[in-house]
Amino acid sequence: MEPIRLNKFISDSGYCSRREADKMIEQGRVTVNGKRPEVGARVKANDKVRVDGNLLEVDDVEPVYLLLNKPPGIETTTDTSQRDNIISFTNYPERIFPVGRLDKDSEGLIILTNNGDIVNKILRAGNKHEKEYIVTVDKPINQEFVDRMSGGVSILGVNTKKCFVEQLGPNKFRIILTQGMNRQIRRMCEALGYEVHILQRTRIMHLSLAKIPLGQWRNMTDAEVAEMMRLVEHSTKTEEGSTNKKRKAEATAPAISSKPKPRGGFSPAGKPSRTGGGAKSGKSAADGKRDKSKSSTGSGRGARGAAKGTTGGSGRNRGASGKSGAAKGGRRR
Repeated sequence: MEPIRLNKFISDSGYCSRREADKMIEQGRVTVNGKRPEVGARVKANDKVRVDGNLLEVDDVEPVYLLLNKPPGIETTTDTSQRDNIISFTNYPERIFPVGRLDKDSEGLIILTNNGDIVNKILRAGNKHEKEYIVTVDKPINQEFVDRMSGGVSILGVNTKKCFVEQLGPNKFRIILTQGMNRQIRRMCEALGYEVHILQRTRIMHLSLAKIPLGQWRNMTDAEVAEMMRLVEHSTKTEEGSTNKKRKAEATAPAISSKPKPRGGFSPAGKPSRTGGGAKSGKSAADGKRDKSKSSTGSGRGARGAAKGTTGGSGRNRGASGKSGAAKGGRRR
């Protein structure tokens, strides 16, 4: 085995996602050959990797992909010592972890898997994978509310990306996001003077909540897994995206000059589509009578790729086994 990043080794073992692995490394819960590594360390096949003293091994395990209709009150955490955690609630016989989060008070669709590689490909905002929600608030909304929500709202010191918002009733609306900021919809509503009473996620990409009763789960079908793999085929993971941005910035950075530069600014021209499904583009130019240089930058990302023949793995419900093509449900506790 060629040396790989430690967080990938941990996620490949099915222990947790790469993001959670990095947190555990920072917390000093991971050792490699008895020593505490740094985030970004690489490991080889003969290295002994332990988490909380437990030795990890990467085997050729069959991938698992579950769809859960999470009820309110369940925490989206892999910490099984925490009360009402999603792992104990699902009670799946193999090690799995959630893709992203739904806060404790929210309900709806969430993916659980043992495939650490796919987590950030789905979640990273730059990959523009849609997540759809139905939201009920404490008082009537109007067109101004819809326009302000869809145009972007200032929360956590930044403006949210433009998104699709549709009013469904006096106090109810549908919203489609490609971002995943902490408690984003609740914070957006709060910034506009509203309080969320019910928040339900109904869709992740092509995956729908339909026909999954509250508190139950089923295996993804082979067709659903194949389509998911096609959609994330050209998506980047967090560390890949950061590396690509750094390389691009280095390639497009102007040469350092001792001559005074004319004043100018950078104005991004690209705007995300209302549904978050398009690519972005941007241009910048600095013009001057004595400056004949002109620079422009642009980027395009797509989340489309040629269809692959990838199929899902298997899952068992409380000990019963079967292939992913058979939809099985978990029971509520």
